[in-house]
Amino acid sequence: MKATARAHGAITIVNAISIGKGAAMGIDLYTEATVEVGGKNVEVAIEGSPEEDTSLAIAAARRVLKMAGMDCGAYVKVSSNIPIGRGLKSSSAAANAIVLATARAANLRLSDVDALNMAVDAAIEAGVTITGAYDDACASFYGGIVVTKNLERQLVKRVEAPEGLAVVLLVPEWKSYTKFFDKDVLKPIAPLVEEAYRLAMEGEYWKALTLNGILHSAALNISARKALEAIKAGALAAGLSGTGPAVAAVCKEEAVKDVAEALDEDGYELIIAKPNNKKAYSWAGDPVEGLG
Repeated sequence: MKATARAHGAITIVNAISIGKGAAMGIDLYTEATVEVGGKNVEVAIEGSPEEDTSLAIAAARRVLKMAGMDCGAYVKVSSNIPIGRGLKSSSAAANAIVLATARAANLRLSDVDALNMAVDAAIEAGVTITGAYDDACASFYGGIVVTKNLERQLVKRVEAPEGLAVVLLVPEWKSYTKFFDKDVLKPIAPLVEEAYRLAMEGEYWKALTLNGILHSAALNISARKALEAIKAGALAAGLSGTGPAVAAVCKEEAVKDVAEALDEDGYELIIAKPNNKKAYSWAGDPVEGLG
């Protein structure tokens, strides 16, 4: 049996590493995973990134196969237009997609909560997350804007992202992997990150995103200049996503050109995305359409 699933990326509103609570918003960049059950081992192919670690994909597929009571392996093919290691939740999207695709291929019915927990458990096993990244996982899985308590794996609230918005992403070539991150550098800003979380709880998502971005830029010694220039050019909010290095600016569609020009910088990729409110999903067989 072969199946495919799609899960989307996301941007940070509040980074959960320092306080164990976070918020994020889905974006329409996505990852697809196609899984065919069979063989003795889990074999993984990551399109366009053969050098990437496959431990997350292996852990996700194995957990589903074990729950399905299947003593076999699988072939997992992953394709994505989410830049890897830039803070845009590529790991959460991959884990969600692989869990959903493997479950369908194994004819295993999973609740949303079970699927999410398996994806988070796989991420922890693979060492690609510090808090379990439940905020990122929820934003990828459910879409929209989510606020979570990561340590309790609790989805506190989810709302649809507003219509008529765009997300302008400034993506450098260099990567930053969470598994190599020293969380102690964020301890000094934890009380202020709590304030960003409070703003998110009150629905002030753009204030929370900007405050969070400034705080984490300062703590990580990453310039916040481009984010501030984006706000000056008309962005509703801008800041570092995750631990970076990507900068995300949320703006109204009519402000995209001005915000993109403010963010643009030589040697960086500029990506225009939109908020995503769609839930992750799976289907039997191969991908229906290519990435684009």
